[in-house]
Amino acid sequence: MQRNSIKVSMAVVRRLPKYHRYLGELIENDVNRISSKELGKIMGLTASQIRQDLNCFGGFGQQGYGYNVNDLYKEIGSILGLNREYKTVIVGAGNLGQAISNYEGFRREGFKLLAMFDVNPRLVGNTIRDIKIHDIMELEDFVRDNGVNIGIICVPKSSSQEIADILVRANIRALWNFAPNDVNVPDNIIIENVSINESLYTLTYLMNEDNLDI
Repeated sequence: MQRNSIKVSMAVVRRLPKYHRYLGELIENDVNRISSKELGKIMGLTASQIRQDLNCFGGFGQQGYGYNVNDLYKEIGSILGLNREYKTVIVGAGNLGQAISNYEGFRREGFKLLAMFDVNPRLVGNTIRDIKIHDIMELEDFVRDNGVNIGIICVPKSSSQEIADILVRANIRALWNFAPNDVNVPDNIIIENVSINESLYTLTYLMNEDNLDI
């Protein structure tokens, strides 16, 4: 499928995983084709928004037929890069790091977890689902020697920037940062900051917005 060469907005990019998830659920329910109106109703979007989003990557549907669910699922997976394997490490083997390492979908979608790292001597040397926890002092050499693509940061705020700097020196390509602060990286490093608190605070705001004094 030929894709348009236009610049795609981040709003569209952030909707792509949602498309992929809903289409996967449709496949599980043996749905073979779907219209933009039907898909929009399921996802909480308008049919026009669905068509605009997908047109950013070329034409997928057929007038009078709609979208082939399986084909569209595969195309969006390809756009998201899920047809490739990504070598990954987790820095921080505490509760959050262990929870991420245990997530089955992480492996299923092509994210190959090679190792975990921590400063706690009681954790170093242990394994989680056959993934060894290494001493943090081994991080830079391991990432460089194994061509790791993605570093997942699950450490406290006080050490997050230092960990990011180590990963950058080791030629990491992207960071998934769960530390409770943003870290500074060069422009050529892709970073996604995930703030659990900010998401929770958004939830509490929405719960209480009717009580706000305006």
